[in-house]
Amino acid sequence: MVTGNVSTVVEFILLGLTSRQDLQILLFIVFLICYIVSLIANMLIVVISYISPRLQTPMYYFLRNLSFLDICYTSCVVPQMLVNFLSVKKIISYGGCVTQMSIHMSLGGTECFLLLSMAYDRYMAICNPLHYTNIMHPALCIKMATGSWVGGLINSLINTVYTLQLLFCGPNVVNHFFCEAPTLLELACADTSHNKTVLFFGAIVGAVVPFFIIFFTYVNIISSIMKIRTTTGRRKAFSTCASHVTVVTLFYGTVFFMYLRPGSVHVSNQDKMATLFYSVITPILNPLIYTLRNKDVKIALKETTGKRTEFRI
Repeated sequence: MVTGNVSTVVEFILLGLTSRQDLQILLFIVFLICYIVSLIANMLIVVISYISPRLQTPMYYFLRNLSFLDICYTSCVVPQMLVNFLSVKKIISYGGCVTQMSIHMSLGGTECFLLLSMAYDRYMAICNPLHYTNIMHPALCIKMATGSWVGGLINSLINTVYTLQLLFCGPNVVNHFFCEAPTLLELACADTSHNKTVLFFGAIVGAVVPFFIIFFTYVNIISSIMKIRTTTGRRKAFSTCASHVTVVTLFYGTVFFMYLRPGSVHVSNQDKMATLFYSVITPILNPLIYTLRNKDVKIALKETTGKRTEFRI
């Protein structure tokens, strides 16, 4: 499209994971299997945690939100990847690219806040068990989950508005397998320093601050666990937190790698692998991490009851 004397980009070309044509079919099969496994595993957790009376607790309510978010996460990225593996021209429209970037960023911000909510739940359960039921009531859980989704959406909208103000008039080749903010900004014709500053501070507020709150929360949790006199009690307390700590480490490690580096040190292949990990691999691992050593979930999977309970939210 030509506006005045300036030609504006109406579509982008995604280079994908690799340019090797002999690997496209293999990658299509691998990621199709990963996508199906991720959908089934996360949907299973959503359904089981809703219908099983055994899992009607705040921890599983937040886990249900996390599993639904992971379904959205993979669905935002993988279908486009699968289409591109089988396409000669890996094209996405300008509107589709910005939409994909916005949704992906919103989901990422939501996960940061949701992991913070889950950490608070574990803190109350271990450090304040006598008042846990009264404090972590259904209404509060709904507010915390809603706040997580709204917080991620606000952060995404701010960055999207700034991105829409940029002019894309030059190269339209995105060296990535989907439209991610740092990569897209590199193609703008205008100065993007302001956009990168907004993106950086958005990452500080939406990722770094929640991470440090989670960190200090677990410092207090570990301190409380060490005061438990019995070995069995300490082991049980640690086991309830181990899954969450693992998920936090996997997610935040790759997010910090992507968004908290100066723009000049971004390396395409490293960025692709980091994004692939937290956008595709982590949503597959999360159900396994939370269920592999979780007796309640294993028992719930065997139950067929669909009775309603008081904590149904």
